[in-house]
This record gives sequence, C-alpha cells and structure tokens, in this order.
Amino acid sequence: MRSDEILDDLHIRILRITEDLRAVQQQLNCAAMQAPGDPELMEALCEAPEIESLHVLKTALDQMRHFLWFYIQVMTNESEDAEKLRETIRQKPADESVFSPRIVAAEKFRQAADAALLQFLSDGKIRKPN
Repeated sequence: MRSDEILDDLHIRILRITEDLRAVQQQLNCAAMQAPGDPELMEALCEAPEIESLHVLKTALDQMRHFLWFYIQVMTNESEDAEKLRETIRQKPADESVFSPRIVAAEKFRQAADAALLQFLSDGKIRKPN
C-alpha cells in the first residue's frame, strides 16, 4: 500500500471514529435526559454491564488522548533530538531471537532512554493540563 493510500485510509478512519464518538455522546446525553423520568431506563443505565462498557470506553479514550498528545509533541518538535527519536520510531524491530541476551538487554535500555528523551522533549514544550 502506498503512503498516500495509507494516509487516506487513516483520515477516513479518523473521520468515522470522530463521527461515531459524537453519536455515542448524543445517545448518552439523550438517555441521561430521559432517565430521571423513566425509572426502568435509569435502572438499566446503572447496571454493571452498562457501567463497565462506559469504563472500557473511557479507558480507551484516555489512552488515545495521552498517545495523541505525545505523538503531536514528537512530530511537531523540530529539534535534533526529536528527529533522532522519530528515526528510532521509524526503524523496524529486528528479530530478537538472533541476538544475545546482552544485546536484547541493551535494546531494552535504549528503548527506556528513548522514552526518557520523549518525556524530556515534552517537558520543554507546552505542558499537558491536568
């Protein structure tokens, strides 16, 4: 698949997900508005499966929000360190089975260093509000 096709597919998926999230929000809003006058609906909305599915959605959205924040920081930072980190991200992982345990351990430390660098770069930019 060519890169422009990949980006087109990604753009379409983002638009579809965004539309789906807006629809979910609208449906939840309607349910919340109707629930006070409908005891059966209120009871159904408060049952464990409904609450659990909302927790799963919230967790996934929180993870995506954090990922997108870091992704934007890395991709929009024009420093030399950010370019090195982007190059590291672009590299394909090698088959670890052909490396000695020392090399595998060194790779884990390098990944930790990359994560620390990402944190350092993000600290230098606009900080994420809590």
